[in-house]
Formats: sequence, C-alpha cells, structure tokens
Amino acid sequence: MAGQTAIYGLPSIIGRLLNYLLVPLHTAVFLPERFGVITEMYAYVAFLVVILTYGMETAYFRYQSKLEENKGSVFSTVMISLLGSTSIFILFTSLFSSNIASLIDYPENSEYVVWFAFIVGLDAISSIPLAQLRMENKAIRFAMVNLLSIFVNIGLNLFWVGYCIPAYEAGTSSILLDWFYSPEIGVGYVFLANLFASSFKFLLLSPQIFKVKGNFDLDLWKKMLLYGAPLLISSIAIIINENADKIMLKWLLIDELGKDQSIAMVGIYGACYKLSIIISLFIQAFRYAAEPFFFSQSSDKDAPKVYAKIMNYFVLTCSLIFLAVMFYIDILKYFLANEEYWVGLHIVPVLLFANIFLGIFYNLSVWYKLTGMTRYGALIAGIGAVITILMNWWLIPLFNYTGSAWATFICYLSMVIISFLIGQKYYKVPYQIKKVGFYLLVAALLYFFSLLIDTLLSVSVNYVIKTVLILLFAGLGLALEKPKKGIIS
Repeated sequence: MAGQTAIYGLPSIIGRLLNYLLVPLHTAVFLPERFGVITEMYAYVAFLVVILTYGMETAYFRYQSKLEENKGSVFSTVMISLLGSTSIFILFTSLFSSNIASLIDYPENSEYVVWFAFIVGLDAISSIPLAQLRMENKAIRFAMVNLLSIFVNIGLNLFWVGYCIPAYEAGTSSILLDWFYSPEIGVGYVFLANLFASSFKFLLLSPQIFKVKGNFDLDLWKKMLLYGAPLLISSIAIIINENADKIMLKWLLIDELGKDQSIAMVGIYGACYKLSIIISLFIQAFRYAAEPFFFSQSSDKDAPKVYAKIMNYFVLTCSLIFLAVMFYIDILKYFLANEEYWVGLHIVPVLLFANIFLGIFYNLSVWYKLTGMTRYGALIAGIGAVITILMNWWLIPLFNYTGSAWATFICYLSMVIISFLIGQKYYKVPYQIKKVGFYLLVAALLYFFSLLIDTLLSVSVNYVIKTVLILLFAGLGLALEKPKKGIIS
C-alpha cells in the first residue's frame, strides 16, 4: 500500500508541490482580488469535473475487476459514454458562454467559460485512460503522462505570469512580448496554461482513447450508471464541502464589501488554504492507491484488519504533517509573497485538521464501496453538504473567511462520525478508535504547547524544541504500531 501510494501519488505530489511553488509567484504578481478570481474559477471547475465523469471512474474499477473476460467492453462503453456527454457539454457551454459569464458576475470575460469548458471536458475524458493505467499497474506511464502535463502547466505559468506580466509592467520591449503576450488577458494566462496542459495530456492518452472499437454494451452501461449515480451525488456533495465556501464568500460579502473586496477575501482565504496543501497532497496520493488496493484486498478474510492498520498509519502520518506545518508556519508563510495574505494565517490549523478528518472519511468509505451500498456514501456526503452550506451561510457574515474554515472543520468531523457509526453496522472494521484519537489529541496539544513557548523562548530555541517534539511523536507512533516488513503487503 505504501509503495503504491508513493508511485501513483508521485505525479500528484510533484505537480502540487510545483503548483505550490507557483503560489509565491501568483501572490507576488496578483493582488488578493486577482488571486481571488483564480480561486473562485477553480471552485466552479471542481464541480464540473465531477459532473462530467458522473461516477464512471469508480464504476470502471468495479466492473473491470468483476468482468475479467470482457474488459475491452467495459473500457469502450465508458469511453463512448464520456466522449458523447463531454462533446455535448463543450458545444452548449461555448454557445452560451456570454450568458454563463454574466451569471457568475464576469460578463467581460466570457472567454474564461470557453477555456474552462475545454479544460474540464478534456480532463473528464482523460480520467478513464488514466484509470486504465492504474488498473493495469502501469505506474510509470501513469506518472509520466501526469508529470509531462504538469510541466507544461508550470512552464507556461512561469513564462506568462513570471516573465511576461512583470516585463510588460516594467516597460520592457521584446519579441516574446510582442508575439505571445496581451495585457488584456492578465490573470487569464493562468487558465490558458491549464488549457494547454490539459490538451497535452489528452494527446498523450489519445492512443488509448482512440483504441475504442465502438463496442458499446447498453446493459452494462445502465448497470454502471446505476452504480455510479450515488457516487456522483456523493462526489458533488464532497465538492460542495471542499469548494462551496470559496464561492459563498464572494456572494455573501459582495453587498457589504463590494465586488473587488469580496473577491479579495476569497483570494486571502484561497492563498492560506494553500498552506494546508501538504496534507491534501498526502490524501490525494493515498486515494490514488487506496481505491484499487481496497478492492483487490476485499476477498481476503483479514482485509478488515488491514484496513484498520492502514487507518492508524494514515492518521499518524497526517498528525506529523500537521505538526510540521504549524511548527514552521513562520517560515512557510513566506510562500505567500505579499504580506497582504498573512492576515489569514490563523485559519491554517483549522483547515489542516479539517483535511485530516476528510482523509479519515475517505478511509472509512471502504465499507460502502465494497458492499455496493454507495447510496450511503451519497447520503453522508449530502448531509455534509447541507452542514457546509448552512454553516457558511451562518458564519461568513459573522466571521468572514474564518467562519468558512470552521464550517469546513465541522462538516468533515460530522461526516466521519456518521460514516463510522453506519459503516460498523454493515461492514465491521476493527478500527482502533482510542489510538487514532490519541494521535490527534497529542498533535493538538503539542501545537498549543508550541504557541506557549513561542511567547517565552527565542526563535532558534523554539525551532530546536519543535523539531525534537516532532521526532519524539514519530518515535512514539512507531513504538505503538510496531511496524513489521510486509505487515500489510
């Protein structure tokens, strides 16, 4: 499991780290109200990617592993379905781009709508060939496709945002600026870089995509839709939990603060959210490996014990990441190059813990995926979505983006509790709740202790003590887990 997490998570980790390194670039070049546009637009994108794949990725994993003798039919059925639905989406979105742009309050930038229609469309189509590579354990090709696409995105960001915009503002004249830069596009170059990267990924996967022979199995497609529909609802609900705050911040504050200032709040919130990215990195890498791993282990009589052991290691690792981020936040904050963003740093520990609970929920979700009771996943995530919307609606007018951070925390904690209570009834896993809670409690207590010594000791002494505390906590975890080679292989 650890090996697969590392391999399949490599492109995600490297990509997000590289994107993380773009944060100082974006925050240096763009003021919060411009960075807020990036944050808001990608919040909309998160919804669209989920809707356009409509649960087919997980359905592909399930039926590809069940129908050993008919794997080609599963792949072609899914691909034909996604190619058709995505083409229709891109067509209609492009035709009505002006109306959509006005609806989201960017009437002067209808081109954003068209660009993102192609971005999410190409990413949706690419998701199944990538899933096929994961299913066939072609980890190297999977990593290379993602990494090359990421390098295109990073390279174009560095060129347009890192070179062209500062050079133009400095009055520099060059052939590169004359040919490849238009000042009217501005923050849109971040989106254009994404579009080129998504197109490049699609081209790399096109040999797999166009191997489809037209073998569309209607009965299989209906079964996959039925299996994937609850997962679609669940995924939409999860995206609401992850991104509704970034959208609601603008709309709930716009009357009081005005458009620019409300988007600036979104920008500050989004930038500080980036500081919780290391836990998000680990969770994403974990999910890439976990889903096929959980399915592959499901027939083993000791599978529940394996899942419980994985939970322990997962929470221990996340707790260590939490401490590492918060102990060295005074250094990490410089990734937000403009001090205007630092006003939101107090929400980082709340968001880190919220994301730990999200990761725990993903661990717990094994029970409804393996039993086929995906309707419960939709129900739990739906409850979380309702909590997210209500909490943001209540807390944002009172506490601005701090309210959004706590709404996220409350949502994910609630989902963990509900999923655990229901899951133990239908698929009992011997999770060591006391040990998991112990890791989280110790991490929280060490963080509060660090706040105390910050006021009493010099910076250099603080860092020494904090480093020792992290090592002691890691040693404690290893002693409690007593890991042995091959224990979960």
